[in-house]
Amino acid sequence: MPRTRSSDRSRREFCVTCLRYSAFGWATVSAVRGGLASSILSAQTAAPAQAASLVERVRASAATAKIAVHALRGNISVLSGSGGNIAVLTGRDGKVLVDAGLTGSRPQITEALATLGPAPVKHLVNTHWHFDHTDGNAWLHTAGAKISAHENVRKRMSQAQRVDAWGVTFPPAPADALPADVFPADRTLDVNGTRLAIKYYGPCHTDGDVSVTFADADILHAGDTWWNGMYPFIDYSTGGSINGMIRAAGVTLGLVTEKTQIVPGHGPVGDRAQLAQFRDMLVTVRDKVAALKKEGRTLDEIVAAKPTAAFDAKWSRSPDAADTFTRLVHQGV
Repeated sequence: MPRTRSSDRSRREFCVTCLRYSAFGWATVSAVRGGLASSILSAQTAAPAQAASLVERVRASAATAKIAVHALRGNISVLSGSGGNIAVLTGRDGKVLVDAGLTGSRPQITEALATLGPAPVKHLVNTHWHFDHTDGNAWLHTAGAKISAHENVRKRMSQAQRVDAWGVTFPPAPADALPADVFPADRTLDVNGTRLAIKYYGPCHTDGDVSVTFADADILHAGDTWWNGMYPFIDYSTGGSINGMIRAAGVTLGLVTEKTQIVPGHGPVGDRAQLAQFRDMLVTVRDKVAALKKEGRTLDEIVAAKPTAAFDAKWSRSPDAADTFTRLVHQGV
């Protein structure tokens, strides 16, 4: 049966919005300039069959992406501008990275890391398997990094992986990119005189998401379980769900205090109050969409009802973001 115009539009919005958010890091669409922005914005009307080329264009555009270094505390900084936010811990044992960014940004990431001292990268933790967080795995491993991740991350990266919302099938990652240190649940790492507490959430954004807490500095990297200031992507193809995202946000709220600095997968570093706003937004939109669905409304009718309207001024970062998020939520209620 041929796809309807509605389903084509839904998938096109998924592809464009998800790739835009993956690529832009902290910047909003209106603030971004250069090749990376034009690659995505010119694809606003791309057909689903073009999604794979969009991924490659995002990767290629990473070569000209600008990497910003944001100093936090406790010898921890955040690199933004290439895929998801990258946290960096420096110290006598070498640099520890949380997430790897996009391969095309290797020269800029290398330069940014050099500003944080001469120590080599010795460890990398992946918060989940998506390409905008693991694309740099192979070169970082070659540079000396031991890669740690939840066992589902290695499983997803080891085989061809379909993301239906993007219309893309990713091939198996090369051996050098695969996490060698995998774990089934929570674990800790002691490095550079501090303890890293890795928390596994169960299925939420994907089925392999973890956060990393730098205990002494009171900093938590939440990966894509939190998108600060934008509607999130949820990868139902690899275990994600709206209920899982809500649960994960609640778990993180229980791990942090008002003083904790929280690094999202995408968006600026924030705090507990902002994360609570994100959780509350997810709950409200889920409940509104579920109520409309229970009334027998069609998906297009639910989108037209604008269940996100009260939040769009804060969370919508592109013209189609609210509708795309509504369709994502509908899929899980």
